[in-house]
Amino acid sequence: MKKYVASSMSEAMKKIREELGSDAVILSSKPVFSHGFIGFFKKRSIEVIAGIEPPSKKPIQKQKQKKLPDKPADAHLASSIKIEKQLKSSDSAQVELVKEIADIKNMMKGLGKTNTFYPLPLQPVSKILIEQEVDPFLHEELLEKLVNKWHENHGTSDAGTVCGWLNAELVAKLSGIPNWGVTFQKKFINFVGPTGVGKTTTLAKAAADSILIHNKKVAFITTDTYRIAAIEQLKKYAEILNVPVEVAYNLEDFKRAAERFAEYDLIFIDTAGRNFRNREYVKDLSRVIDFTTEMETYLVLSLTSKEKDMTDIYQQFSLIEIKQVIFTKADETSTYGTMLNFINQHQLGVAYLTYGQDVPNDIEQASPELIVKTILGEKRYA
Repeated sequence: MKKYVASSMSEAMKKIREELGSDAVILSSKPVFSHGFIGFFKKRSIEVIAGIEPPSKKPIQKQKQKKLPDKPADAHLASSIKIEKQLKSSDSAQVELVKEIADIKNMMKGLGKTNTFYPLPLQPVSKILIEQEVDPFLHEELLEKLVNKWHENHGTSDAGTVCGWLNAELVAKLSGIPNWGVTFQKKFINFVGPTGVGKTTTLAKAAADSILIHNKKVAFITTDTYRIAAIEQLKKYAEILNVPVEVAYNLEDFKRAAERFAEYDLIFIDTAGRNFRNREYVKDLSRVIDFTTEMETYLVLSLTSKEKDMTDIYQQFSLIEIKQVIFTKADETSTYGTMLNFINQHQLGVAYLTYGQDVPNDIEQASPELIVKTILGEKRYA
């Protein structure tokens, strides 16, 4: 066993890994404060006691071996019991520490090494963040805050309380990012994104929400002239919602359509889904869409995409000012950490989450609370 003093739990964990290895366990931890200057400017640190079992001795040759009693099935618990027996005569504090070791080792049986360095009530939430593929740096940042809260509550909080802390920390972090939910403060609502993310269906859902919930007068313009099926799909949605639609093959067509719909509250623009790695795609948009108009652009991303692809897509569309992102296909995955990572990395708010093909249903206005519930498994879309 060895005592470590560090400025934070993450720094202490780093020292422990370097000296004791990944099999080490945290035996106890507590905040400590330096004396400071005449009672002021005290510095807060973390004192951690960690330990690791010594390597087993080499087996004795058969002719010298003595018959030993059978070991208990749980090797960790047996080792702790042995240590406790040896220290029965020691002071009460030492005996209490040994008892704590036995309890920790018994409860940690079956848990992965990733959670080893966190107190037991924090390990379930750590496991959730790992399974949701939350960025390791963000994971460590969140767990360090939870460790501090746990110490402030004298280590008496249970796993349910800790999960509530995590929920509050995530909501507070996301609430600092502007633009959540639907605002539609400008007349032209432009939807962009790669092929296959469901832009046309999402556009129809958002338009239905504007008509049915916000009583807006809506029209459609489509610039997706690469696929005949895309035009027919939007026309079908327009028929269902009883809204007009115009097809723009070039910038002149777009301006004529905009003039025709001058009296409408909102004009939703559907763009072609193209390979996002083609840099010419974004330039092509400016040849068909007049971005000098009163316009908001929404980037549509699928939650089934890889995190790196999401970042590449965002960077490709960075020539256009993106107001918010819309995440689709929430029902086609159970891993939502990439959504949290993207929001945190780019500080971009979310307008909608979509989770099916039904129009006008299967869409929900986003909020920090909804995102957190989705990540923690409190909100399900399957």
